[in-house]
Amino acid sequence: MKLEDIKKKLTCTEYDFLRTNEHLGKNIILLGLGGSHAYGTETDTSDIDVRGCAVNSKTELLCGENFEQVTDTPTDTTVYSFTKLIHLLTNCNPNTIEMLGLKPEHYLYLSDIGKELIDNRKMFLSRKAVNSFSGYATAQFRRLDNKSARLADQSVQEEHILNSIKLASESFPEMYFNYPEDAIKLYIDKAADPELDTEIFMDISLKHYPLRDYKDMWNRMADIVRDYARVGKRNQNAISHQKLGKHMMHLLRLYMMCIDILEKGEIITYREAEHDLLMSIRNGEFLDENRQPTDGFYEIIEDYKKRLEYAKENTDLPDKPDHRAIKEFTLYVNESIVKETINR
Repeated sequence: MKLEDIKKKLTCTEYDFLRTNEHLGKNIILLGLGGSHAYGTETDTSDIDVRGCAVNSKTELLCGENFEQVTDTPTDTTVYSFTKLIHLLTNCNPNTIEMLGLKPEHYLYLSDIGKELIDNRKMFLSRKAVNSFSGYATAQFRRLDNKSARLADQSVQEEHILNSIKLASESFPEMYFNYPEDAIKLYIDKAADPELDTEIFMDISLKHYPLRDYKDMWNRMADIVRDYARVGKRNQNAISHQKLGKHMMHLLRLYMMCIDILEKGEIITYREAEHDLLMSIRNGEFLDENRQPTDGFYEIIEDYKKRLEYAKENTDLPDKPDHRAIKEFTLYVNESIVKETINR
């Protein structure tokens, strides 16, 4: 859909909530495209995603209230409150930081305050991007691996489960009490369960280890196993070349955006330079005859992981965002609302 058609669509009755909702209307300071249209990876059948921000009202500010966000599922629209958005941006949340790096024409509405927010976007950038984007990338990898595994036989599924657990366990040393590297060993062997061909086994050697940490660790691994068990008809119907390719594409896009933030100090949402590669992945060119991601795809991911690691070690970004500038900007906006001097 052409951009002018999208803007015209926002005037239709299905988007009336943007004008009538008590938290939106004149309080909106930013509306922009989200999803595939924002990334430049849309197809003829892509839905329209709208993301935005609305300032909190004078009453909400003085009474300590916050509406968090307004979500309209039929139109796939999410408008965050200014208070919540600032918090998410400070943590370099991928789903919201991308709103500050759209192509100029992809902003469907910008007030003066909205423009100032975009102009001051660099105050939110820090090394925190590594953890926030990596966390989203890990979740995306699990979705990808999960969907791919559902197409494979039981033994291959077991390998997918083990890979997901190993991926999740990479963060365990930072989250839990220290333990020797060889204290927890996971591997696949001939199944003890007669209904399985192979299954995951574990060798554990821990002494004087905090029970609560071990319990939480165990629960995280058990959750992954349960996730893979929830196949069901609904999930099976969701598996297709296009869906799997889309998950693969978004995994790579997350790495690309994070590397730009670390290397260039820029938020680049529209992936023009990598468009052809991303679309080829989305269109299934990196899926084999069994609808499994090819070795070539995983080689690309490994290459971007190395680039991200290098960017992390060599970035000029500070460890933390500019909290002072963020606080001053927040104070300026909220004070303007309370004094009713804001130019929306």
